[in-house]
Amino acid sequence: MVTRQIERRGVRDRHVLEAMRTVPREVFVDPGMEEFAYEDRPLPIGDGQTISQPYIVGLMIEAAELRPGDRVLEIGAGSGYAAAVLSRIATSVHAIERHEALTRKAEARLARLGYDNVTIRTGDGTRGWAEAGPFDAILVAAGAPTAPESLKHQLAIGGALVIPVQHGDRHQTLTRIRRTADDAWDEEELGAVNFVPLIGAEGWT
Repeated sequence: MVTRQIERRGVRDRHVLEAMRTVPREVFVDPGMEEFAYEDRPLPIGDGQTISQPYIVGLMIEAAELRPGDRVLEIGAGSGYAAAVLSRIATSVHAIERHEALTRKAEARLARLGYDNVTIRTGDGTRGWAEAGPFDAILVAAGAPTAPESLKHQLAIGGALVIPVQHGDRHQTLTRIRRTADDAWDEEELGAVNFVPLIGAEGWT
């Protein structure tokens, strides 16, 4: 999967590739879906949510320029797969999931694998997790109307927020927002993507 679907499509960060080779993706799909775990496509995980296709997970983590020692926030934990990959690079991962049932499943999967540097809670991801910040990277696995101000302000100086931002009715662009000073951010568009909507106080209602 990593060689054919991720590395060949341009993801080059060795930390990302090694982490994705380590994490068993079949653990993070629903029973009966294991045979499809290493295909490069999203899969349903319940509550109207999906586990993102592996290439997108790799692309987003590379875009965040994550390094060992970093603190990371993930919005939209889903099955826990991306948090697991992040945990093989970062010192600590905090993840927020809107659906309680998915939170519990993700926690069980991570515990089963012994990935004890991930903390997940159920809540409104658009508000972030201020008491655990600042974060060197924030990754959002849902499309937002604009980048939530709460998330932008929870970045450390030099940190990056990677988020799909919706333009018009349906078009989404993966966007990297880097905090350059207390009240300054640089923004870069990375390409078209397609995610479920980011629901919350600073997202879609």
